[in-house]
Amino acid sequence: MSILKTEKVTFEYIRHDEEGNVEGTITAVNDVSLDIEQGQFIAILGHNGSGKSTLAKHINAILTPSKGTVWVDGMDTSEDEKIWEIRQTAGMVFQNPDNQIIGQVVEEDVGFGPENMGIPTEEIWQRVEESLRAVGMYQYRKHSPNNLSGGQKQRVSIAGVLAMHPKCIVLDEPTAMLDPNGRKEVIRAVRALNDVEGVTVILITHYMEEIIHADNVFVMDGGKVAMQGTPREIFSQVERLKELRLDVPQVTLLAYELQKQGVPLPNGILTTEEFADALERVKKGSSTNGN
Repeated sequence: MSILKTEKVTFEYIRHDEEGNVEGTITAVNDVSLDIEQGQFIAILGHNGSGKSTLAKHINAILTPSKGTVWVDGMDTSEDEKIWEIRQTAGMVFQNPDNQIIGQVVEEDVGFGPENMGIPTEEIWQRVEESLRAVGMYQYRKHSPNNLSGGQKQRVSIAGVLAMHPKCIVLDEPTAMLDPNGRKEVIRAVRALNDVEGVTVILITHYMEEIIHADNVFVMDGGKVAMQGTPREIFSQVERLKELRLDVPQVTLLAYELQKQGVPLPNGILTTEEFADALERVKKGSSTNGN
């Protein structure tokens, strides 16, 4: 069953001049239709200004479409009386964890959402423990968020959303402000939520290495979906990605450059392990042909 469906969604920002008069409109999302199943790990890619973050804000009704419809677990996001339920179903994690963390102690911060939902105290603490364990932050439950690294803070933000028991988590460039280690921590935690907890993950990013384990990838450009497929299908199209001003993982690019030099490697290599295995097969094939 679909957890998220968008049908011909268009969103226009209205541009005003200094006196507040309408100057025109900017189309940030243009006729986008998606259908995402419960339990999937979906990545949405795109360069800055491609419309990916604007689309993300439609998933938990921060924005509603200028045209078209968004359904979250069957609920239309344009219906005001459904907003609270939609936001409990699709939790949102933003770029800057400092904007989401409000508690003075980690466990209090994670318990804030369930408390606002009117969850009984005993169950709140149970959810706090489960959520912190799920993101590998339980041992920091008594710490002040101010003393945590960027990656640890972002994992606490994710735990805070997870404690509300959403069916889906939308992460809008959650690693954009983190160093490489922090990025790895957060993506590892997100993958575990998807694999172990069965939470649907929608990851908005421009870091290619973060999406190699996704079930499906949507690449946006100019507010539209320009490419769609599995990570391997997407990364098999290196030149197209370059046209869209996107990088590819370094190992994918290396394999592609070797292909151009005549080395018979497969398309869309995603990891160093795959690359090493493919090279080994090429070597064995060469030695067999040589004999």
